[in-house]
Amino acid sequence: MKAIVWSCLCLTLSVPLFASEWRTLFNGKDLEGWQPYVSYQPETNAYNLVSTQQPHGLNRDPNRIFSVVDGLLRVSGAEWGGLTSIDEFENFHLQLEMKWGTQKWHPRLDAPMDSGLLYFAVGPHGAQSGHWMRSHEFQIQQGDHGDYHSLDGVIIDVHATDTSIGDWKFYKYDPKAPLRKDIAGRVLKLGLHEKPTGEWDLLEVITDGKTLIHKVNGHEVFRGFNSRQPVDGGFAPLTRGKLQIQSEGAETFFRMIRIRSLTKPAAEYAQNLSE
Repeated sequence: MKAIVWSCLCLTLSVPLFASEWRTLFNGKDLEGWQPYVSYQPETNAYNLVSTQQPHGLNRDPNRIFSVVDGLLRVSGAEWGGLTSIDEFENFHLQLEMKWGTQKWHPRLDAPMDSGLLYFAVGPHGAQSGHWMRSHEFQIQQGDHGDYHSLDGVIIDVHATDTSIGDWKFYKYDPKAPLRKDIAGRVLKLGLHEKPTGEWDLLEVITDGKTLIHKVNGHEVFRGFNSRQPVDGGFAPLTRGKLQIQSEGAETFFRMIRIRSLTKPAAEYAQNLSE
């Protein structure tokens, strides 16, 4: 028999993985492997508003913004912040399931329910708007699952059309559009593949830093390239970091959070193909 040589782009973890082996990141019992960072409940939706409120900080969650209820991860949304993985990851395929709860909180009582999955999160907590780390965001919001946001100055390249309005800079992902470079802002996803509110949605990130893919219920909705962050007046590759699950004004539940190393470059993962 011919020898089979296995190669993989490995995750940087405390526990090694074999190629394609899933690692569970949430045990359904407690928050082992995660640390809460809770800031405060904002007064307005102005994300860059300077606030006089002091954040609770890391591992200080007096109002149980992040908890486990009936085997599910519950994010209350009452105060903003992020549940942060202790481990850092690179070259990964991440899956999780989420559904909305029923509670909403000021100042987003009249806004769509909102949360987010942050990846390649680095640097200090609260760097973005006082609430989150520098990172890329997989937007989790009613009607907008899979949108892309850059947090605290990270940039990507993406095929997109410019749909900016005045000083509000955002784009719409279109794989047939020209490649736009050095995008720092919001990129709207392609298509709508969410289930009705209250049902479980499967969300996925596949990335090696050179390619960033967002999938919603098996459909690819976004693909960006060349993850970078500001460093010493320029930009350097950003290909490794922590995960954060946002608390942002809406009750949200999560389950089946798992991750595995990539067995090939992320760019080779086909659109709408279950890998």
